[in-house]
Amino acid sequence: MNFNSIISQLPYSQPFLFVDELLQIDENGVTGTYRFPEDSYFYKGHFKDYPVTPGVILTECMAQIGLVCLGIFLISAEENKKTKIGLSSTEVDFYKPVYPGERVKVISTKIYFRFNKLKCKVEMFDTEENLICRGTIDGMLKTEL
Repeated sequence: MNFNSIISQLPYSQPFLFVDELLQIDENGVTGTYRFPEDSYFYKGHFKDYPVTPGVILTECMAQIGLVCLGIFLISAEENKKTKIGLSSTEVDFYKPVYPGERVKVISTKIYFRFNKLKCKVEMFDTEENLICRGTIDGMLKTEL
């Protein structure tokens, strides 16, 4: 399965797609990137005169790359079926802001995948490899014929 195939299976579209490219993926984890466009809708009100990417959007970016892309890869490789995923829990610590136009890299490492539950350690870095945020994200996977 190639990277573009995985991205095309994501259940998101603009303006809520937070994956530009996948750099690496295997049964143990995934690495991908995203650049936050300067004209993204959420910057208009967060914060007034000082736009910063909301933490919930950073978490969503981490989940899309670090959990959903990996889940699609694991299920598709295992069963050759389409995948649906539902987020079940997140715990994320934030260390620095992300501003409009910034590119981030997300690195996810599988903690476990059993009984259709995927749990990952996910980290986000800026282009200078500074840690932006990190945590764990869990999701339940469901396959379709």
